[in-house]
Amino acid sequence: MTVYFGTYTKRDSKGIYAADFDEASGQLSNPRLVANEPNPTYLAFAKDGSLYSVGAEQGLGGIAAFTADLTPLNHVVEEGAPLCYVAVDEERQLVYGANYHKGQVLVYKRLEDGSLELTDSAVHTGSGPHENQASPHVHFADLTPDKFLVTCDLGTDQVITYAVSDQGKLEKKTTYQAQAGAGPRHIVFHPYTKLAYLICELNSTIEVLIYDGLGYFERMQTISTLPSDYQGFNGTAAIRITKDGQYVYASNRGHDSIAVYRTLGDASLELVEIVPTHGKTPRDFALSPDEKFLLVAHQDSDNIVIFSREEATGKLWAISNDVQIPEAVCVTFPQD
Repeated sequence: MTVYFGTYTKRDSKGIYAADFDEASGQLSNPRLVANEPNPTYLAFAKDGSLYSVGAEQGLGGIAAFTADLTPLNHVVEEGAPLCYVAVDEERQLVYGANYHKGQVLVYKRLEDGSLELTDSAVHTGSGPHENQASPHVHFADLTPDKFLVTCDLGTDQVITYAVSDQGKLEKKTTYQAQAGAGPRHIVFHPYTKLAYLICELNSTIEVLIYDGLGYFERMQTISTLPSDYQGFNGTAAIRITKDGQYVYASNRGHDSIAVYRTLGDASLELVEIVPTHGKTPRDFALSPDEKFLLVAHQDSDNIVIFSREEATGKLWAISNDVQIPEAVCVTFPQD
């Protein structure tokens, strides 16, 4: 099985990397560069193997499309910084993007060969009380279980939901206001109950939200990702939930750890443990397809750390940390 890594290309990286993953042992081997691309910091696969990446071309920023064998298809770029998040909508044959620096949500149509064309975009407005919230910063754009497009705006403390037409046109529906200065970054949905888990970068919390469908959220719980006695810098990054909805995982950059939670009867969260990631700046991580392992990518120490995961308790044990991927900030497995 192959696992793919998005990276920054500010130091040693040249683009998108891959490695072989042994599903039995959890070991990685044969790390290699598979596509040259400037700062491909987030990746998303379609079911046919097409890959969509944060991309840049001739000093312009946006998104890049590749075939299943990673032959470049096209770039859709414009003035300014590239995107920071990419997601595929198989049902509508669309791709969504979030642009942090421009406070923008974008929609692209997948053409017959897998290449992209822009169909719509929306620019957020507003700000927040934190020094990093002078303007909107859209950090996430992906689907809710009922196929609305949900966006997390770190700059305005908002989760804004859109209806999307089959032609890729946006219609704003609802706005959820997170706690002031929280900095919403990513969101995941419980597979069986009407709840979502919103990870907030700036105050190192997860907001547990009741999701009643149609884009409406209501806060039920706020829980920290850090030990109560930690006083240093931290910014959260990724959040994942297991397929059975029983465990949630969140990464801390600064504290350099993974927080592990179990979901209780009402799907609220209870902290199980906070484990060091054995690297610097764990920006992204992924559960293996069978969820027996968890792979953590470190942006500043360039190592991929693999944890064995105990299914009954959700607890993690580090088993390997010697594979190097330069400036890794995204870990993803292709879709089944």
